[in-house]
Amino acid sequence: MQHLKRFAFLFFAILIKAQAQNGVVANYDESQVPPYTLPDVLKTTTNRTVRDKETWEKVRRPEIIKLFEENVYGQLPKSYERLTYSIKNEHGGAMAGKATLKEVVIEVVENNKPLTINLVLFVPTKQQGQVPVFLLINNRGKENTDPTRSHKSDFWPAEMIIDSGYAIAAFHVSDLAPDDSVRYVNGVLGLYPQQLTANDGMRAIGAWAWGASRVLDYFEKDAAIDAKKVALVGHSRGGKASLWAAAEDQRFALCITNCSGNTGAALSRRRFGETISRINTTFPHWFAKNYKKFNDNEASLPVDQHMLLATIAPRPLYATNATKDLWADPKGTFLSLKQAEKVYALYGIESNLPANPPATNQPVIVSPLGYHIREGEHNLTAYDWNNFIKFANVHFKK
Repeated sequence: MQHLKRFAFLFFAILIKAQAQNGVVANYDESQVPPYTLPDVLKTTTNRTVRDKETWEKVRRPEIIKLFEENVYGQLPKSYERLTYSIKNEHGGAMAGKATLKEVVIEVVENNKPLTINLVLFVPTKQQGQVPVFLLINNRGKENTDPTRSHKSDFWPAEMIIDSGYAIAAFHVSDLAPDDSVRYVNGVLGLYPQQLTANDGMRAIGAWAWGASRVLDYFEKDAAIDAKKVALVGHSRGGKASLWAAAEDQRFALCITNCSGNTGAALSRRRFGETISRINTTFPHWFAKNYKKFNDNEASLPVDQHMLLATIAPRPLYATNATKDLWADPKGTFLSLKQAEKVYALYGIESNLPANPPATNQPVIVSPLGYHIREGEHNLTAYDWNNFIKFANVHFKK
């Protein structure tokens, strides 16, 4: 035990030193979290209290979506001229006959300009009828979702998912917006250049979320996929995008946000770990221009992340953290989930989250709001995926 404590101390000492060298002073001390008041998720902009799901759906939820569009993630394009798809490669004997591989080319045209989204999809061969699917927004190297399976990764353990009876799919963020402060314009934003000049125009995170919805458009046309049971998964910056996509597009049946941290699942007002100022400085291409107004000014933001989580209701939502990833504020993520409970309650859905964060490696699965903090670092692992499968089994009744 003493050895582990010493290791943890050294780890965080090195982390803090590295951040200091980069001009960052991050707070990892709960006693230094400033006093804060969260916006009331059940109080409209006209100070009306929301007491039923009808008022939530007709008044408060649309208000919240609009506030996030205007101040954080930007507006998503609502239309396009044409959407087509083609199967570039299909192989019925993938994974030693356990799966059918489909490499799908999804083409979106707007302003006479085409955009191509490359989708890798494996469908289990033993399942009868349409099957549910996990869709990953891949923000790591493309080799992690290798369709040939010569390279395998726990970041996307396709064989595990197939063996569990689900289809597994992924697209890469670079098809929508390269994760680069200069090249991010080379994608969706080329089709919608007006977004670039608008203070509330989308940037990379919005582009990735928009792309997830275009993949869902394809799923609705694939006879092998149950498009009403699509579980959207994202890690880190991809986890920010998975939340925003599920908030904007209610066709996603289940949302998973893995270690998503600031402007993902964690509360911004806590100023623990990564902050709005830091994320906007390091990744200026992720969020709308308006978001920079709240650098070191979280209290004036009309929303906080618990409100984004609440917009997922009544659909199942699973969030995660890792013990060595304080940058993503595990406690702030759990508190955000707890704040969202009151919206699920409007639907008569009771959360089974405990009053305080669960112990390490003690996942909360049988609940509309699921959560775990696992031992380890900022990553997406087989342990995480195993719990995602269990969570989907509960809610998809598998």
